[in-house]
Amino acid sequence: GEESCLVAIQDGKVEKGDVIIIRYEGPKGGPGMREMLKITALIMGAGLGDSVALITDGRFSGGTHGFVVGHVTPEAQDCGTIALVHDGDIITIDAESNLMDVDLSEDVLDERRAAWVAPELKYKKGVLYKYYKTVSSATDGCITDG
Repeated sequence: GEESCLVAIQDGKVEKGDVIIIRYEGPKGGPGMREMLKITALIMGAGLGDSVALITDGRFSGGTHGFVVGHVTPEAQDCGTIALVHDGDIITIDAESNLMDVDLSEDVLDERRAAWVAPELKYKKGVLYKYYKTVSSATDGCITDG
């Protein structure tokens, strides 16, 4: 999540060429879609803005800088591919071809999908739980009346 990423950047564990994945920040996983401005600001401040990419099921504001991909769907909370990526996996991002891919076979993805366990919900009652139960994907506008 965002917090562990902040620590990794501050501790110098993020290097040129890395792709940072922040997951479970989508409409259901958040719940809501937290803005990732702190992370992109730290990446830029560390001098890594032109050499590190950030992929998230969260969102960005107009103040975000660097190579970022947000609103990834399906989100991690719904076992989207972003939930299945492990440290060390090779990720290809081709902005000109509008392509993003993790270099894993369908068999490996199927194994990871079968082993995946949804994280415990952050809220089990109240308005945020109701939001989690009713919200649509980022692709569908994160609406709750659909």
